[in-house]
Amino acid sequence: MQNFIRQIGSVVSSINNQLYGKVLIILLVLGGLYFTFRTRFVQFRMFKEQFRLVSEKPSDTKGVSSFQALMVSTASRVGTGNIVGVSTAICLGGYGSVLWMWLIAIIGCASAFVESTLAQIYKKKGPFGSYGGPAYYIETAFGTRTLAIVFSILLILTYGVGFNMLASYNLQSTFAAYSFYNEASSPWIIGGALAVIVLYCLIGGGARIIKVTSFLVPAMGVLYVLAAIICVLININLIPSIFTKIISDAFNAKAIFGGFGGSCVMYGIKRGLFSNEAGVGSAPNASASATVSHPVKQGLVQVLSVFIDTIILCSATAFLCLSSGVEPTEAIEGAPYVQQALGTFIGSAGSVFITVAMILFAFTTLLGNIYYVDRAAAHVNGKVLSKTIQRIYHILAAIVIFVGAGLNAGLLWDIADVTMGAMTIINMPVILILGKYAFRALKDYETQRKKGKDPVFKAKDIGLPHDVDYWK
Repeated sequence: MQNFIRQIGSVVSSINNQLYGKVLIILLVLGGLYFTFRTRFVQFRMFKEQFRLVSEKPSDTKGVSSFQALMVSTASRVGTGNIVGVSTAICLGGYGSVLWMWLIAIIGCASAFVESTLAQIYKKKGPFGSYGGPAYYIETAFGTRTLAIVFSILLILTYGVGFNMLASYNLQSTFAAYSFYNEASSPWIIGGALAVIVLYCLIGGGARIIKVTSFLVPAMGVLYVLAAIICVLININLIPSIFTKIISDAFNAKAIFGGFGGSCVMYGIKRGLFSNEAGVGSAPNASASATVSHPVKQGLVQVLSVFIDTIILCSATAFLCLSSGVEPTEAIEGAPYVQQALGTFIGSAGSVFITVAMILFAFTTLLGNIYYVDRAAAHVNGKVLSKTIQRIYHILAAIVIFVGAGLNAGLLWDIADVTMGAMTIINMPVILILGKYAFRALKDYETQRKKGKDPVFKAKDIGLPHDVDYWK
């Protein structure tokens, strides 16, 4: 059995290297740059507008607000990857991986804007409000249900299986720092407890998911960033040298000319994409649920999610670790590196703090992921899942969380990366083709704003040739 798992791991790792060494770099970097230039650097020039919109209330009091949709997508983005993923990237890819995470996030903001705006344009009407995402704009714009179903299945595998198993493993791994931890039994006990808690929350339905994430995500994010800032300020004199090393390592010979599979470029892109998901096609599923008067409003709000996730939270972990004096090595990749780094500032309390943070990060990640899977499963089924089917799926999701806690970290990372990469390979070309409608919508929005109006969108104003449920 162990040999079989190793063989599977070798195949998955090989696919991973090809995806992130060639295909995804072209799609994400060149695609993100294209969107950045076509939107005239929307992520920078409309930064103030993004903050204004996030507090806007929906006209329908029963609808999902931009802030709530932002929190659901952020719940999935902001997770164990912000702690364990960043640590793994630094330990295996070096200091330079931090710069590549920043770059993929900065240009990824434009991709996030386009995909979320398209999700709003093509969203569908349902008994509980609007819904949508890549599967729906693929099906509506291209008239093919087959490709849309393939995307939905990949989303289910990525978020319902790969990411949830990984989040469970990452959470339980933080307990390895304690004396009571037993490698044989502790992962299963912790995984079981987490599975039960998540299942209890899921029984409350989508409304409870949104309510819980809206409360926990801001709280855990602020606390974590504050703790990291305090620790960095203690060693503020090290910041210039850390920046220098990040930049120099990002462009060293290994990263550019050889050993690409283990380079900072690859780890930076993989962990950056895993963390912020810009261009993957996940966040649009939450974006489509928001009640807004213009699709661009939600597109701009989702840009903030990428910024919050990578530029703020991932950077908090990176500088916390790099300013601690603890040397990043393969032996301490993941949670141990962050725990040791924080321990240099606050002693044994560092392990406790990271454990608590990981519990909150993992919990909200799991809830956000399952929200996405519910939407994807409904698409494959052709209608909203019945209560019975939902209950069966939620039980299966809890089992997946339980099993993931006891598996191998390397294999879990690779499986999640491959399925996420496959989603991106479908979504990025699609939004590159449909992007012109997002660009026209942006122009329409800006024109109305210049006239002092609260922008209201109509599909005919951008010459949309497809039949949509809203905006008529």
